[in-house]
Amino acid sequence: MWERTGKTYVPQIFIGGEYIGGYADFLMQDARGEIDKKLGLEPRKKSHAEEELLDVLIIGGGPAGLTAAVYAARKNLKAAIVTDELGGQPMGTSGVENYMGFQYISGPELMARFREQTEKYPVEVIIGERIARLENEDGIKRAATRTGRELRARTVIIASGKRSRLLNIPGEAEYTGRGVSYCSTCDAPVFSGRPVMVVGGGNSALSAALELAAICPSVQLVSQTRLTGDEILSGKVLAEDRICKHFDWQPLEIRGDGKEVRSVVIGSVDGKDTKELEVNAVFVEAGLYPNSSFAVDLLQLNSEGEVVVDCDCRTGVKGIFAAGDVTQVRDKQIVVAAGEGAKAALSAYDYLQSSR
Repeated sequence: MWERTGKTYVPQIFIGGEYIGGYADFLMQDARGEIDKKLGLEPRKKSHAEEELLDVLIIGGGPAGLTAAVYAARKNLKAAIVTDELGGQPMGTSGVENYMGFQYISGPELMARFREQTEKYPVEVIIGERIARLENEDGIKRAATRTGRELRARTVIIASGKRSRLLNIPGEAEYTGRGVSYCSTCDAPVFSGRPVMVVGGGNSALSAALELAAICPSVQLVSQTRLTGDEILSGKVLAEDRICKHFDWQPLEIRGDGKEVRSVVIGSVDGKDTKELEVNAVFVEAGLYPNSSFAVDLLQLNSEGEVVVDCDCRTGVKGIFAAGDVTQVRDKQIVVAAGEGAKAALSAYDYLQSSR
């Protein structure tokens, strides 16, 4: 794979001998109909969701979005989901130990259960699309995707979650996919037996450091603050000898040989000291940023870019609701997101009933 693509993360996709790219590249090309052309298939026809006026359009396919879809369908609402990838953030979570009903389950396994339950209902799911613009015209909501699709609905539930926050330092973009990763669950096995770095001090960073410590000779954990994750995870990290902790430090530059990462320069937060650490991979777990840019001109966002909602998941625009990590609701947990998704769907149903 390395010889053919120059990439170290999986999957890498070929059709015939033609290189397509990673999963995100495949989904984007598929949404544009390019994959069908490469396979000699008929051009994609418009989906039912594009031709009909929906009762509810759900933006996002993570815990909040999938739960909202089930609740909407059970209320006999005509619903559709549009998402770039089904599963959301839990797809990059190695283990979940605090979702009721499961002592332990991996994030991808849990989301597979969510998907299976959603598939029991007549909910159209459009995968590989991102919303570029959301508008409200005379009570009808119009959502335009980046590939030109337009979806119309009486109500919208925004459950688009969050994405990884970038470091924005020299070398990050150059070595993304060649040692810089934003998903330890996805890419950790590629770097088994090699020294690595994890950036961050929250639960995701601590989980990644522990996961990597099991297969790597050394893990450099770099955090601008003391550990902010759960006490159980923090205790495990502090007790693990293969994890070298650098608190009150931050990455300044990622260096490599043009093909892969070789080292990272880190600096003390007070700016008084720097040092270079030899690593072959950098796993960025430095926080998340909400996927709300498509609604910035329509809805009220807080200083973090999160959609502001009330206790019933209502935004400031009638008929538009939001749920999960994209909102300002505290405690970004799978169980919380799922509960908020249910609330949003029930609120959308009440809105539709009252407006008829």
